[in-house]
Amino acid sequence: MRFADIPSHDNVKSRLVNMVDSNRLPHALLIHGRPGVGKMMLARALAQYIHCTERSDGDSCGKCPNCIQHQTFNHIDTHFSFPVLKRGGTTISDDWISEWREFLTESPYMDFKDWLVKLDNPNGQPRMYVEESSEIMRKLNFTSHGNRQIVLMWLPERMGEETANKMLKLIEEPVGDSVFILVSNDPEAILPTIYSRTQRVEVVRFPDSVIEKYLVDHHGLSAPMAHAVAHLADGSILNASRSVGNAEQRDHYLNLFQQLMRLAYQKKVSELRSWSNEVASLGRESSVSFLEYCERQLRENFIYHLSAPELIYQTPDEAQFTTKFYRFINERNIEEFVERFDAAITDILANGNAKIILFELAVRVIMLIRK
Repeated sequence: MRFADIPSHDNVKSRLVNMVDSNRLPHALLIHGRPGVGKMMLARALAQYIHCTERSDGDSCGKCPNCIQHQTFNHIDTHFSFPVLKRGGTTISDDWISEWREFLTESPYMDFKDWLVKLDNPNGQPRMYVEESSEIMRKLNFTSHGNRQIVLMWLPERMGEETANKMLKLIEEPVGDSVFILVSNDPEAILPTIYSRTQRVEVVRFPDSVIEKYLVDHHGLSAPMAHAVAHLADGSILNASRSVGNAEQRDHYLNLFQQLMRLAYQKKVSELRSWSNEVASLGRESSVSFLEYCERQLRENFIYHLSAPELIYQTPDEAQFTTKFYRFINERNIEEFVERFDAAITDILANGNAKIILFELAVRVIMLIRK
C-alpha cells in the first residue's frame, strides 16, 4: 500500500512522512477516526514507507523487495495483530492469518461486519486474548532481518485488561527500535495507560467529492445518485458502500414512507393500522432504521422550501416524490414531526409494543400533515 493509493488525507500523509524522514517516529503511534476513512490503509502505507529502500517524493517506491513483500502481506518484519475468535483452543492472530490477508484485500476500508464473516460468526465478539501479547513479544525478540520491526494492530480497544497490561510493557520497554502502529475506531475505549503512551493522529471524514468519485468508479453509480449517497455517508466510504448494497431496502423504505403520508392525508385509519403492522413486522432494528429514514426525508422536504437544490441530497425517486409532497412539510409542523418520530424511536428501542407505537404515530401524522 502506497500513500498514493489512498484518496485525500494529504495533511495526515505529510505528517506521517515527516515523522519518518525526520527520524521522529514514536515507538507507539495511534491512528484513530471513524470507520471507513482509510485508517488501516494509512497505517499500511506508513509501514511500507518505513521499510522501502527507494523512497521518493514522500512515498514508497512500490517496486523494491520490501515493498513487494508488503503488498502481499508477507513482510517478515511486519507483524499483524487483530481481534479473533478462539480456534482449536488457540487464540492468536496467526491462527487466522489466511482469512486476514483475504480481508485486507477484499475490504481495505476495514468493514468489521466483513471480518465477522471471515471469522465464520456474524454474531461473534472477537477480541485480543492474553496469548496475543506473548506471541508479539516472542516475534519481536527474534533478530530483525535488517529492518525496523513493526506491529500493525487493528482495534486495540478490543484488548482485555490482562492483555492490555502485558502489551503496555512492550510499549513502555520496546524491543530494539520496534514500532507499534495502533489503528482504532474508538480510542476512548483503549486502556488509558496505553492511550497515554501513544502519539495520536486523527483521521477525519472523507470529503463528499471523494466518496462520490469512489461510488462512480467502484460501484458504477450515476453522478446524481453518487452525489446523494455520498452526502448520507457522513464521510465514510463504508457507509456509502453499505448504502449502495442496501438499495432494495431504501426503495422499500421510500414506498412505506409514501404510503404513510398518502394514507394519513386521506385519513384512512384502518389502512394505517395495517401499515403499522407491516412496519412492526420488520423487527425492532429495521423499524427504527425506517423511522430514521422518515426523519431524514421530512427534513429534506422542509429544506426544499428554500429553493436551494444544492442543499437537497436525495435519490432521483425520492426527489420526484418530494416535488409533489414538500408543501405539506412546513415551519408549522416540522418540529413536531421530528419530535414524534424521535419519541417513537425511543419507545421502540425501549422494547415497547411496536404495533401500538407505530399506529399512534400514524394517527399523529394525520393531524400534523394538515397543519
